[in-house]
Amino acid sequence: MSTIITRKQFPNERTYEMDLCGRPLKINVGKVAELASASAMVTYGETTVMVAVTASPRPRDGIDFFPLSVDFEEKLYAVGRIPGSFMRREGQPSLPAVLASRVIDRSIRPLFPYDFRNDVVCTCTVMSLDRDCSPEVTAMIGVSACLAISNIPWAGPIGCLEMGYVDGQIVYNPNQEQKHESKLDLTVAATAQKVIMIEAGAKELPDDIMYDAIVKAHEEIQKQVALINRMVSEIGKEKMTYDHAAFDQELFDKITADFMDEARAAMDTDDKNIREERWNAMIEKWHEKYLDEHPDMDQFLEEITYKFQKKIVKAWLLEGHRVDGRQKNEIRPLSAEVGVLPRVHGSGLFTRGQTQVLSVCTLNTLTACQKLDTIWEEETRRYMHHYNFPAYSTGEARASRSTNRREKGHGALAERALEPVIPSVEEFPYAIRVVSEVLSSNGSTSQGSICGSTLALMDAGVPISAPVAGISCGLIQDDDGGFTTFIDIQGVEDFHGEMDFKVAGTKAGITAIQMDIKNDGLSHAIIKEALDITRDARYAILDEIMLPCIAKPRAELSKYAPKMISMKIDVDKIREVIGKGGSVIQKITAESGAQVDIEEDGTIHIASPDAECCEKAKKMIETIVFVPEVGALYYGKVVRIMPFGAFVELAPGKDGMVHISKLSERRVEKCEDVVNIGDMIWVKVTEIDEKGRVNLSYRDALREMKDNPGLKK
Repeated sequence: MSTIITRKQFPNERTYEMDLCGRPLKINVGKVAELASASAMVTYGETTVMVAVTASPRPRDGIDFFPLSVDFEEKLYAVGRIPGSFMRREGQPSLPAVLASRVIDRSIRPLFPYDFRNDVVCTCTVMSLDRDCSPEVTAMIGVSACLAISNIPWAGPIGCLEMGYVDGQIVYNPNQEQKHESKLDLTVAATAQKVIMIEAGAKELPDDIMYDAIVKAHEEIQKQVALINRMVSEIGKEKMTYDHAAFDQELFDKITADFMDEARAAMDTDDKNIREERWNAMIEKWHEKYLDEHPDMDQFLEEITYKFQKKIVKAWLLEGHRVDGRQKNEIRPLSAEVGVLPRVHGSGLFTRGQTQVLSVCTLNTLTACQKLDTIWEEETRRYMHHYNFPAYSTGEARASRSTNRREKGHGALAERALEPVIPSVEEFPYAIRVVSEVLSSNGSTSQGSICGSTLALMDAGVPISAPVAGISCGLIQDDDGGFTTFIDIQGVEDFHGEMDFKVAGTKAGITAIQMDIKNDGLSHAIIKEALDITRDARYAILDEIMLPCIAKPRAELSKYAPKMISMKIDVDKIREVIGKGGSVIQKITAESGAQVDIEEDGTIHIASPDAECCEKAKKMIETIVFVPEVGALYYGKVVRIMPFGAFVELAPGKDGMVHISKLSERRVEKCEDVVNIGDMIWVKVTEIDEKGRVNLSYRDALREMKDNPGLKK
């Protein structure tokens, strides 16, 4: 009986295309991953990302948040590589992949319904990578298109664009060559009306140029939104109905009516602990008064607290009153210290109100650079910034767990903010790691870590080009579209506000931006005002707090830091320095006590806690690679005398011969009449023959010494 085969048909397959900044964008739907809520194969240039979004049919029980997951999966086959791990397969996501996931999450999350409790998972798998076409942009567009055409309730679509700044010009979706030259790495996501996400790194870019780049990105993004809206009109599914999260509105109305004055009094303090103590005491009163009538009230207490506090905080901020009594442009009390830890290479403690971060800088040789196994171009990381957020920093009694995505993201933000001021490897040949330990958290610890890390780097003697400070800006909007921005948001303002607009930079310009929002986006006017007030705040923090603490990097490294010397040799001499099986370099290391690292271009880095050990290793290497120069003068030791001439040691193991005829202006009967073994004499290199033998002249050296009295032994 013969096998029956039917060719698979894809009647719902559609491809939507547009030109995106000079390169083709294609969104193919209806062919792959048919069981997902929606899926697409998105290709930008030759970058291809498989995107699938799924939603559970029923809400997750017992939660009071929207369970959204975004997974950005990098497959090394996309760049023709085999993973370097022992298992030779992809493991946990790399840091760039985690950051890409976070960027997509922050862009789409605000547009889901507030009371939606169904699990939603967005999976973006990078299957082919064209380095001129961003996989993050491709994935973001794909997620937006899939969510928009799916049955999942979502108030999109959005578009996404990267922006650069090359040779004084703003560049849309820069290619790889342009990225290397660019002073800006900006990612913007937006709806047709408002900007919804900003993520930026910059090389001290002026605020007005940053603002122009954001506005131009938003204008260009509207073309993507139009394409996705066309997809929705042609193939979009009807949005699913869902069970709205339960809430006891009657109980909420009673509590707000009966306890408004007491709640205001409880909130009106700058001390987070006092506020929580007052609020918990008030909750006990709610139990006494309402529990009999509302026996299930405990399941709503957290949301009632959130809505009640938000109601108070929003009303206050719109009136110009802040929870802790500050003005909207007033920063909480600040403190900066350096050198707070013994033996570490550098440390800085930065405190803003009840937010406190201790940053510690460690220096090491370049062998300590982090090796990366990702789809991105970068293969090593010389400057590393890590951020830790222990439970005790917020007063929680919770055991420590492994580093989460938030901690990785905040560490990467601080790293990005400080990267532009880190000296080049030629200027400072060290691997640098900074760890920010959050000791107390009451708002914007990521910006506190930037300030603390600047202090730690300077305390360690890292010659950064300029100090960096970071600050955050908040937002409250009224029902008529009016808005109020305020500087240095504390935890309660972040929790109940609508924006956390973080900006870091030097006096010369911005180095990093990260924007989180809880509304449907920002107008250009809000972005402009946020940039203005954060710039003024950065200047104040630098001038009044950080620079009076430490005005410039220390001139000397810590005595506990490795001392480093760099030198360059001819690449043809590398083999001589290494020796057969590494025998020579091992001998240098053993005898000098210094660590020696050799790069392919002939650059050698020598490191040791003792500077004398570095110098000893350097002299040993110079001896090995020493090549005399014809016409040069050298001061050497007579080591052997023959009837026909004297041999002079120019460097250990490097001899040359002075023929007897070139020992003096007069005729010499025997060499001992002029020199003896052990004498130190000046000689001039007259010739290096085809066999590498070095011929010297004592007579010519004496003539040159006479003509140039400045030459001394």
